[in-house]
Amino acid sequence: MGNPEGRFTLTLYADLECPFCRSYFPVLKRWVAGNADVALQWHHLPLAAHEPAASAEARLAECAGEAGGHATFWQAVEWVYAHTRSDGQGLPEDLRYPDLTPAIEQCIASERPDAAIRTQTAEATNSGVTATPSLRLHDRESGKAILLQGPIEGDALLSAMDMLAAGDPATTPTSEMPADVVGDMPR
Repeated sequence: MGNPEGRFTLTLYADLECPFCRSYFPVLKRWVAGNADVALQWHHLPLAAHEPAASAEARLAECAGEAGGHATFWQAVEWVYAHTRSDGQGLPEDLRYPDLTPAIEQCIASERPDAAIRTQTAEATNSGVTATPSLRLHDRESGKAILLQGPIEGDALLSAMDMLAAGDPATTPTSEMPADVVGDMPR
């Protein structure tokens, strides 16, 4: 989502059952739409407390993306957030994804989406992500990045972009900055 040629890549580590992710996603989506130099990537991080619903929903989103591309992936994420009961309760049992196709069903029945979800979860863990939502802001020009944990407001994201662009020595490819350092975001 956003500008794939933009200077900054913002990776959102999220759980489709996370109520904080659910409320933050539309805010982040609007922010990305208003910033032409940012591309948003999604990385699944289904939390153990939200299983098995979190992984089932992640599988649906991955398979929608496999069958229909990026736009279809994001539509599936939005649909899940609009319909999930959150906190591991999942989708209502009588509710089916309206755009379910044979290709998506075949993908869900396979092990393909599990590999992507496992890879993204391992990457998040190895990167020090401990909560959802978390963001990793990467400056493609400098190669530097900042890990921001929690729902980060747009002004704080702009400050983080400025820090990366200015070559702030506090930023490294693996540095982590809590929200209160970058902005006035409540925890």
